[in-house]
Amino acid sequence: MISVARLAIFVGIAGLIPFITCVVVLIAMPQYSVAMLGYFYLYSAGILAFMAGVYWPIAMQLDNRCYPLSPLVTMLLSQVFFVTAGVGLLLSTPAQIVLYTLAYLALYITDARWMRVYWPAWYLRLRLVLTVVAVTCQLTVGAWFFLQH
Repeated sequence: MISVARLAIFVGIAGLIPFITCVVVLIAMPQYSVAMLGYFYLYSAGILAFMAGVYWPIAMQLDNRCYPLSPLVTMLLSQVFFVTAGVGLLLSTPAQIVLYTLAYLALYITDARWMRVYWPAWYLRLRLVLTVVAVTCQLTVGAWFFLQH
């Protein structure tokens, strides 16, 4: 039987494949750039919304405790990231570049600073690696876009 940590690491690393693939296709096959930008930001929104969802079960387990965050704050954080993911899809590409880059950084900072007590140490290390790659892809797509336009 596979451990939760190994499964999460496998799924997390596999989740980077669409980010990296879109970046590679954008650079190697610019004729597909419109479709790739669309896929890239749709995937970015989906992953951001998915990651925001992990705060709900934590909020429900907190009950009346308030350390380090209250259930209300935890649920609100989830909604802020979820709504940001959705709103980002309605924005222009330059705004998406900024929004998703900052949102992924903010999500990691939230996990590392305020949610740290809820996560095992291996999870925060995994999140750091995943965030670095996702943000690097966001910045690469942003640089590509601004060089092309």
